Amino acid sequence: METKEEIQGNITIKRRTPLILNCLILSIGNCGGPLIMRLYFIHGGKRVWLSAWLQTSGWPVILIPLAITYFRRRATDPATKLFYMKTRLFIAAAIVGVLTGLDDYLYAYGVARLPVSTSSLIIATQLAFTAGFAFLLVKQKFSYYSINAVVLLTTGAGVLAMHTRSDKPAHESSREYMMGFVMTLGAAALYGLILPLVELTYKKSRQEISYTLVMEIQMIMCLLATVFCTLGMLINKDFQAIPREARNFELGDAKYYQVVVWSAIIWQCFFLGAIGVIFCASSLLSGILIALLLPATEILAVIFFQEKFQAEKGVALGLSLWGFVSYFYGEMKENKKKKLAAPETLMAPSNNP
Repeated sequence: METKEEIQGNITIKRRTPLILNCLILSIGNCGGPLIMRLYFIHGGKRVWLSAWLQTSGWPVILIPLAITYFRRRATDPATKLFYMKTRLFIAAAIVGVLTGLDDYLYAYGVARLPVSTSSLIIATQLAFTAGFAFLLVKQKFSYYSINAVVLLTTGAGVLAMHTRSDKPAHESSREYMMGFVMTLGAAALYGLILPLVELTYKKSRQEISYTLVMEIQMIMCLLATVFCTLGMLINKDFQAIPREARNFELGDAKYYQVVVWSAIIWQCFFLGAIGVIFCASSLLSGILIALLLPATEILAVIFFQEKFQAEKGVALGLSLWGFVSYFYGEMKENKKKKLAAPETLMAPSNNP
């Protein structure tokens, strides 16, 4: 027979395993997405709406795990539902999906005009927006350690901002560069709102939130975001331009289509990982993890695109790691307090006869 400590340990492992898995999925998307998008623009790609569309067009991939979970449920319960999502939750996911489509466009516009290192550091400011909106919408409680993490990670982004002028591409005007800067900042602010909105959707759903339901929410969000961007592509006539752009792509038309396909897959990892982390923990942790991965994206940009790695980037890397350690140290202390409080709760005298 298992002791209380063993039961508690098993529960902790069950909770941490999906969190770690979603953190890994988010890491792949967060680091790979900006790099492959910038690769597209560097070698001749010019369609901003297409790049925005690719960020969510990989949503059919989610049908695979959904189908697997459905058939597993059906094996034990033939009357099981095909989808868990109710109308109320569908409407909320659709609204967030449209906002995500707009955010995709703002971000793609910024990446088209800015180096990866610059666009990534601006996106890192979404942590401050996430913290603010999480406090307003879902009453996120802040500890000393989480506040410290937000301050350190935001400071790291500010340190990186010191070198943005030297990063302006030679072929771009100051106006184009500033437009890219403003659009990327807008994307950071909007995504800082989207993360707490997703958490609020979970809390107000009036139905039990399982990971299967989380995938359904992700699918609807990405579907509506893709529809939004599809309208933009139709108006901008991007679909007709794809064959011509593929022929003129510097790496060849075969590589062009590979970049397009892998963009859709890698970006889907980002969105699925982000809402998975919210489900397993909170929107604040999702925002902190996205900000933490900024230095990794910076280093990869230096390796693959030969971007400069100034001293400011090294300082930002240290601040980001410090902030991440601060957050998780606080979480460990909080979990330790809960474990110590649990036996006291169990030993408390009952008023029932």
